[in-house]
Formats: sequence, C-alpha cells, structure tokens
Amino acid sequence: MTDPAFVHEMDLAANPDRLWRALTDGRLTRRYWFDRRIDSTWVPGAPLRFYDGASDDVTDTGTVLECDPPRRLSYSFRYELQEGAADRPYTRVTFELLPLPGDRVRLRLVHDRLSGPEEVDGWREGWTPILRNLREFVEAGDRARGAPR
Repeated sequence: MTDPAFVHEMDLAANPDRLWRALTDGRLTRRYWFDRRIDSTWVPGAPLRFYDGASDDVTDTGTVLECDPPRRLSYSFRYELQEGAADRPYTRVTFELLPLPGDRVRLRLVHDRLSGPEEVDGWREGWTPILRNLREFVEAGDRARGAPR
C-alpha cells in the first residue's frame, strides 16, 4: 500500500537552473510563495525553515533529505501554524526537475506521507496557487523584478 500523496507535474518555459533558484533562494520564494522566505544550507540533514515576510515568524519547518542541484530536492515538512502542529508527523515534499528541449523544464512535485484523502485535498488547495504563482514567476524571467536569472 502506498502513502496518500499529492502529485503534480507541469512543464515550464524556464531552464532548470532558473527553476532551482526559485525553489531554494528565500529572496525568490517570497515573490511567489505568499511572501514566505525559505532558509536552509541545502545540505542533507540541515534544518529548513519558512519565515513569514511580515512578521519573520517561523511558519513551516523541516529537514533537507536530498539535494541534487538542479535535479532533485526533497525535505521533510510541517506547517507550524496549525493547532497541535508539534504533535503531527512531518510530511515529505520532493521536487524533481527534468530538462526539456527548448529551454524548458518539467517540474514534478510529490507531497507524500500524508494521513489520508482529506489531507491530500487540503494540500491540493494549498499547492495550487503556489504552483500557479511559481509558473508565472519563472516564466516571466528577466521581465519580473527579482526574477532568477
């Protein structure tokens, strides 16, 4: 039996390096991830934190599990602002980037180790606008202020 998971694939008009920077540079995550800044050294075993842009409070935590730039990034993840968060297990987020012809990239996101269909649906609601914003951000390229180059 496999764990319940949210899985999403999309092709982007951006190269893998540009997308990788957008996923791992906190100055850039703020541009599409609802003003959340990600911070980590990206070494497996290192802590991972998301910070609220307005308050600088920690919103999410985790640990880097895999980091193979610009191909694969995986980390444990827990939303810390939910009541009882400290008692909830960490989930896992994995990004796989596959280069495509014509300066394009396929992004595959797997968010697994979820408790069941309700949690999958909840994360689908959460990820959908983030992924839409990410697409707009990386595809805008140099036209977007602060876009990865």
